[in-house]
Amino acid sequence: MKVLQTVGFALTAASVSASYLPQRNTSNSGKRFAILDNDWSATGFIPMLITQKSDIEILALTSSTSDSWQKQCAYHALATLEIGNLSCIPVYEGATYPLINTYERFQAWEMIHGVLPWEGVFAHYNATAESLGSDPTADSSNANRVTASAFLEGYPNTTTAANKSAAAFMIEQVHKYPGQVSIYAAGALTNIALAVRLDDQFAALAKELIIMGGYLDANLIQATGTVNQADISSDINLMIDPESAKIAITASFPSITIAGNVANQVLSTQDFLDEIYQVQNPYTKLIYDHYGTIFPFWDETAAAIMVDPTLATNTSVVYLDVDTAYGSPNYGNIHVYQKALMPPNVREVNYVNSIDATRFKKMLKEAVQYPGTCYEWFRQRCRRCTTHLNLGGSEKEHCKNMCCNHGDDPRPATTKDTVG
Repeated sequence: MKVLQTVGFALTAASVSASYLPQRNTSNSGKRFAILDNDWSATGFIPMLITQKSDIEILALTSSTSDSWQKQCAYHALATLEIGNLSCIPVYEGATYPLINTYERFQAWEMIHGVLPWEGVFAHYNATAESLGSDPTADSSNANRVTASAFLEGYPNTTTAANKSAAAFMIEQVHKYPGQVSIYAAGALTNIALAVRLDDQFAALAKELIIMGGYLDANLIQATGTVNQADISSDINLMIDPESAKIAITASFPSITIAGNVANQVLSTQDFLDEIYQVQNPYTKLIYDHYGTIFPFWDETAAAIMVDPTLATNTSVVYLDVDTAYGSPNYGNIHVYQKALMPPNVREVNYVNSIDATRFKKMLKEAVQYPGTCYEWFRQRCRRCTTHLNLGGSEKEHCKNMCCNHGDDPRPATTKDTVG
């Protein structure tokens, strides 16, 4: 298993145990919500299932450009919701292009500073690969194309929400539920940066920002290890849109948690995939058939930390910045500081160094073996509008009809309790 020893460095400046982490924003803490922003793929649904299995209500999935263009990722989100009968969760499309970076700029940067082992959406266009099942890359003039052959989970029949963008939806929801909405980002940070710039209250009104990405001290292993080791330690999520990463990570979120090196701690293994597939459903089959045993559980680690912060066994409180100098070999990478030595305009973040791997794997396995249902999702919403909004009479009954009577309740009639 490739774990944190591949980096060969453990943060020591202000390292703290999980019990001494700064308290998260609880200004309106009766209910937790989350918006999950990601470059969704055929096997990228596990963070959604981990969140769905918790007490956090998922407000929506939003799509970002990173491994592929956002339209393709949005359709993967739709398709993977469908196979679990979870289409009650809406999908909002994010920005297609980074703020500044382009395919041409990225390729020019590589000519000077070397080629990345994984280039994400900025990999060379390959029509043959796309026809055989690869998600689309490059060809930015046709970035909204959707490659049907890549949908191992089946092509979606549903559509994305058409009334607003991902950034607009995020802004709307933090105003609706101030201090309660976690923003989870496991792709490029373009949508989050746009929300920050569109509404100067957005970041402060959120509960927190959780980021998958932000690797430290990985250069030696990139030079001396295998190409795969270099791959799993490269920061493609931030490098696709470095300027957005800097905007998001320096914004006034009450709390920012970085799952960088720690995301490499738990690697997918065949034994674990076999264990997951002991319970067979559409999700476990996709994981068993297609997840593979090459990469760690990157996005899943960040989602699990969001759901249960006590999963972190060691965290460093540091000041963090993103290199946005295009001429730098570290363009799109992070640098951390102690308070006494930090430059202006950086902020404190929680950098997670390690997690309880046993608890994490248990959480992941249960989430995919026994996924949540739309009944549970609608039931959460019904409780909210009948209880927390203090509706009465016909309005309360209407809410029950609209929310609670949707989705199949798998429980026997004798065990169903009253809602509202």
